[in-house]
Amino acid sequence: MNDDMFNELMASVEQADSIIQGKAKPARVTEFAEPEVKAIRAKTGLTQSRFADVVGVSKRTLENWEQGRRHPTGPARALLKIVDADPEYALKALHG
Repeated sequence: MNDDMFNELMASVEQADSIIQGKAKPARVTEFAEPEVKAIRAKTGLTQSRFADVVGVSKRTLENWEQGRRHPTGPARALLKIVDADPEYALKALHG
């Protein structure tokens, strides 16, 4: 690593440290919209019970997502995004 690259990296680390400490504001903040779980389920035509089984969560969890009391995270959020993009293919893949 040459000196220019090292100095640029150190400046970036110092900037991140200032943001974490609240001394500076981030240049941009990326926010992702919450998935519309009820609309995604509607695309599949499945009942709440069946959709919950397919995505591997309890019916109660699905109800909480649909009513906005809770929000899917991690792998569940990624799976919902896949189902939203192509419900037919996603259901085929999940059913084997």
